[in-house]
Amino acid sequence: MALIKSVSGIRGTIGGAVSENLTPPDIVKFTAAYGTWLKARHNNTARVVVGRDARPSGEMLNRLVCATLQALSIDVIDLGLSTTPTVEMAVTMEKAQGGIILTASHNPVQWNALKLLNELGEFISADDGQAVLQIAAQEQFDFAPVTKLGKIEYRDDYFHKHIDAILDLPLVDAHAIRNRNFRIVVDAVNSTGGIVVPMLLEELGVSVTKIHCEPTGHFPHNPEPLPEHLTDICREIQKGKYDLGIVVDPDVDRLAFICEDGTPFGEEYTLVAVADYVLKNDTSGRRNTVSNLSSTRALRDITEKHGGRYYASAVGEVHVVTAMKECNAVIGGEGNGGVIYPDLHYGRDALVGIALFLSHLANAQVPVSRLRAGYPNYIISKNKIELTPGINMDDVLEGVRAKYQKQPINTIDGVRIEFDREWVHLRKSNTEPIIRIYAEADLQAKAETLARKIISDIKEIIAENIAQ
Repeated sequence: MALIKSVSGIRGTIGGAVSENLTPPDIVKFTAAYGTWLKARHNNTARVVVGRDARPSGEMLNRLVCATLQALSIDVIDLGLSTTPTVEMAVTMEKAQGGIILTASHNPVQWNALKLLNELGEFISADDGQAVLQIAAQEQFDFAPVTKLGKIEYRDDYFHKHIDAILDLPLVDAHAIRNRNFRIVVDAVNSTGGIVVPMLLEELGVSVTKIHCEPTGHFPHNPEPLPEHLTDICREIQKGKYDLGIVVDPDVDRLAFICEDGTPFGEEYTLVAVADYVLKNDTSGRRNTVSNLSSTRALRDITEKHGGRYYASAVGEVHVVTAMKECNAVIGGEGNGGVIYPDLHYGRDALVGIALFLSHLANAQVPVSRLRAGYPNYIISKNKIELTPGINMDDVLEGVRAKYQKQPINTIDGVRIEFDREWVHLRKSNTEPIIRIYAEADLQAKAETLARKIISDIKEIIAENIAQ
């Protein structure tokens, strides 16, 4: 398994041959490259915030990262067990020059990664990422003499700082939440969400039942918060009188809800529901929203209902954030359960998503299932087609674009084609000879039919290219 290098960081599996996976030499090399890049941007001095999720490999990676930064004369603020959004906020609160999050997000336990932040507490851009990779390839690092090694400061107060900042937001209606006396089940897949999500809920006066909340890093089920992985929490809710189930991924930047009857709310609708509440109550005059091209149309419907304008970005948090800044969006995110609320910070944050959703639910005075039923209902069919060697994926995408040129088309990230209230999005994989095909409609059968039609078109285009 080769390393995966992208705007999402440096990812790989832990253990194995030196030429494979994410090894200790890799950790040192890429950390040194990042530190070197950071010092060049900040007059040869830097402070870096480091935090990790609960994976068993996290402590080992943390020691390597912190020691490497010290060797570059970079001071480190080590948060230990933390979350992606907490580290992002700590960067700006500490006025640090960067941050590193050790997490492979929703990937299985054998994976880990370095996620790299700039001085804004945001993921570095694609261009900056390429600069870091180039420095790593050259391996020309200037390590400090023993008298100028960096210092490490250990901090354990940032969960409280993060929660306090959320509770200070005008749209978080803590009073209404406390008055509802919610009973909520939390599944944090045995990572750091098991610490911080109950902390937040207890501050809001919620009665919490915890399952899989011990931060051992041994995931009891697939950590991606999809309905097929959430049978434990659904069964628990069906046994008792609960108002809601809350599920987060290992680094707490993705959020999914379970209705009071044990049925999934739908991760695509996490952002939709929170955006509905924010658009209804924000007094700044902002009405624009952003999500990526593979996210549900329901956000556009809700935005337009409130008199705003919806914008689509390329897939990836850094692209969503860029688009949000350009259009001064009041809220944005991704259909994978990622909520970005810029009044707190520009990063996907399950904790602020929870607080805003509970404010919405408390004021709506309806069960979660009824809240969900009030939104436009769309179904996304997710598919992929593997191409044989020698087939140019760009040529295939261009062929699809040409075939549907009379339809509204967006090409900022692959090809997205609009069909009235349906759409299909084709994206090539950066690591495999695969084209991913997402199709959305108001019925599962219609979405699947649309996806099959596009797959058939792709096969025809490939056959025509081979014939030529």
